Amino acid sequence: MTLHQLLNEGIRKLERAGDSEAALDARRLLLAAFRLDTVHFLMNRMENLEETRAVEEAAADYRQMIHRRCRRIPLQHILGTQDFMGFTFEVDSRVLIPRQDTETLVETVLQEQKDPRKRVLDLCTGSGCIAISLKAIGGYAHVTATDLSGEALAVAAANGERILGAGCDIQWRQGDLFEALSPQGRSIVSRERSQGDLSRTETGFDIMVSNPPYIPTEIIRGLEPEVRDHEPFMALDGDRDGLRFYRSIAKEAGKWLRPGGSIYLEIGHDQAGAVKDLLGKAGFDNIKVIKDAPGKDRVVRADAKGPLHYNNELGGCHV
Repeated sequence: MTLHQLLNEGIRKLERAGDSEAALDARRLLLAAFRLDTVHFLMNRMENLEETRAVEEAAADYRQMIHRRCRRIPLQHILGTQDFMGFTFEVDSRVLIPRQDTETLVETVLQEQKDPRKRVLDLCTGSGCIAISLKAIGGYAHVTATDLSGEALAVAAANGERILGAGCDIQWRQGDLFEALSPQGRSIVSRERSQGDLSRTETGFDIMVSNPPYIPTEIIRGLEPEVRDHEPFMALDGDRDGLRFYRSIAKEAGKWLRPGGSIYLEIGHDQAGAVKDLLGKAGFDNIKVIKDAPGKDRVVRADAKGPLHYNNELGGCHV
């Protein structure tokens, strides 16, 4: 048995299971099982494998991972990691898997916001990929990240400690959007919960970012099994029209942004007009749409001219 034969065996099984990236996935799983890099795989792929216990265990691990991938479990859940902005984040079923699309949001903030003294708020942080990347690359001194899910925040806090070090000083807050910043919110410190309060005076933010749930509920049912069945529903579901969280953020953001502060929202490719309208009616200025690498609308950014007051004509529900 050679690595090449094992690879082809895995590819055939994944293709039968409907994996559209069978060759790529099989290779990544093979490299992980045998703890190989691409160079050594290419050098040795045609050689017969030694008949040792270590090799047998690696082959068994590989076949087990192929079996899991055939059940359409996401590759990232099998490997336990996903790369984002040059960092490796640990992920599992408690958090949304970081996407390359979201790097557009982080890159836009880094391009426009050069002052590390600015205070950053990340709503719906999930794995923490946005907050941690901004902290690590932008060097922002004050970063606060919130999520409704305590399980997601546990993943985010662990990622923060691993990537930024044990002294990671990102404030992880549990609660429903801005409620996480109120006395009802909870501070997640070293993966343990403690009561805390952040007053608006202390936490007026210069930069607000969010990749909120934005997929319409009915659309979720038609997504690939990897997403529909294995990623957290609450991290996907944007309610009937996908705009539920944007309404709530537009309504409350002005109370937490300092005058001249900026907001950056990831959006679905067909939501730019609706989100721009929500922010415009909420009093934001300099509203722009940024496209991602494939050329799709991906981020809406806007500036706060001063203390903003939400236009009640927007309606919408509190999250």
